[in-house]
Amino acid sequence: MVSSPPSSSPPSPVYLPDGDFDLVKILIVGPFGIGKTTAIETVSEIRSLHTEEPMTQAAASVDDLVVDGKNTTTVALDFGRLTLPGARIVLYLFGTPGQERFRVIWEDIAQGALGALVLVDTRRLGASFEVMDLVEEAGLDYVVALNQFPDTPEHELDLVRKRLDLEEHTPLVTCDARDRASVLDALRTLADHLVSRAGADLS
Repeated sequence: MVSSPPSSSPPSPVYLPDGDFDLVKILIVGPFGIGKTTAIETVSEIRSLHTEEPMTQAAASVDDLVVDGKNTTTVALDFGRLTLPGARIVLYLFGTPGQERFRVIWEDIAQGALGALVLVDTRRLGASFEVMDLVEEAGLDYVVALNQFPDTPEHELDLVRKRLDLEEHTPLVTCDARDRASVLDALRTLADHLVSRAGADLS
């Protein structure tokens, strides 16, 4: 079932900007319960699209249901759109399911993507490796964003980088999926990284 987040009043229509803008498909990825749906809902300039379904006990044997208070899961995709006027880029944001059983859907959504924002929870770093492997197998450049939860302990970024075994050129930032400015900063970092990497590939 496709649903949109509840709102007291629907947002005004937001059309694509006039002029010469690059249209870019971006993935918002990460393990189950990491904040992908929240990030897209927070930053999208249009009413974001979500495919959330209630979780049942039947999923306990195939999903690692470790997130307290989490009672729904994305079963297909999340979708939003964001214009970066300064960079003259329009980002089409696709959130992917975080469980292994949705791998086929993930691979379909990844087709045509230019890069990915990988959300990570420092309380369960091990859950992120599978997703990062998928991103790298797809040949996508990416930025890692440490999503800040209320009880997230503070860690030195250099230590997290080492534990995630990130390459030196891969940006690592902090992010709060509930805060628009924070998500915007992470996506701008990704856009800058993609431009930089494209320049490196051409040189």
